Amino acid sequence: MTEAEARAQTYHLRTHQFFGLRPGPRLIVLAAVHGNEVCGMHAIERVARELTEGALRIERGVLTMVPVTNPLANALGQRGGDRNLNRNLRPAAAPQDFEDRIANVLCRLLDAHDALLDLHSFLAAGGEPFALVGPPDNDGDLEPFARSAEESALAAHVGPARIVEGWMAAYDRGVRRRRQRPGSAERQHLLNNDPNYGVGTTEYMRARGGYAVTVECGQHEDPAAPEVAYRAIMQALALLRLAPVPLAPPVPRHEVIRLVDVTDRLHPDDTFVRAWSSFDAVRAGEPIGRRHDGTLVTAPADGRVVFPNARAEPGQEWFYFAQPSARTLLD
Repeated sequence: MTEAEARAQTYHLRTHQFFGLRPGPRLIVLAAVHGNEVCGMHAIERVARELTEGALRIERGVLTMVPVTNPLANALGQRGGDRNLNRNLRPAAAPQDFEDRIANVLCRLLDAHDALLDLHSFLAAGGEPFALVGPPDNDGDLEPFARSAEESALAAHVGPARIVEGWMAAYDRGVRRRRQRPGSAERQHLLNNDPNYGVGTTEYMRARGGYAVTVECGQHEDPAAPEVAYRAIMQALALLRLAPVPLAPPVPRHEVIRLVDVTDRLHPDDTFVRAWSSFDAVRAGEPIGRRHDGTLVTAPADGRVVFPNARAEPGQEWFYFAQPSARTLLD
């Protein structure tokens, strides 16, 4: 028995599922897709208790909640188990790692729902919660989509005032550059150079005809993050009218930011020039990092640093560069 097969016998995927007695939307809520991001897990268990004890009820549709989507990573207290579950998410006929086996179950769950709320937290200290959405409606090749109005409404109501778009386009741009660099034939290298490797829970959901919003609820250790996650779940229930929960008005004004590009870490000695937090402003030409050979990595224009990861493995995303978007969520 291989190590991956042994792990598959050690862990299982646990869900909380509640069916209303009238037809309605089918909502799935995920937490701990990254094992060390547990604010959503606490929020899901809180909602599940309220439903079990009768303080809350599902009147129509279906609510499915997965408190720990990657149990191996959660048990290890780290982002991934064998790898990052939120990349290369697709059914695997011949699973090669633990996350492939989770994907074979998770993809069936996602296929059975209309909307996804994916609850995360982030590493860098000092940042505010934000949400991520997919592209506007389009019939392009990269990420065709036809439900942006529903997705935008969900993003507008789950809480954060800052919204990020453009993930797949920026990631695809990074993959094109990776393919120009020499590399090994190891599986992680092959995955990093596969455009489909950028497909996570929300991208998979959109590709299957649903819609999805990710909420980054705060820094990993922020004691307020579980409350942000709880509010996001409750407002999703209210918006979709699954439960008799008051729908709070959206924040008066959302700041929408578009991811423009991604820069990979290429060497273990590549370092940031300072500790960055997501959405820190930079000026054109301002140093962001330094390569191991001393070459400075600078901002290509005025904008913001997003998702800085000082611990990124060589060949993976080091930081994203973003600029303001003209997109609005609600007309």
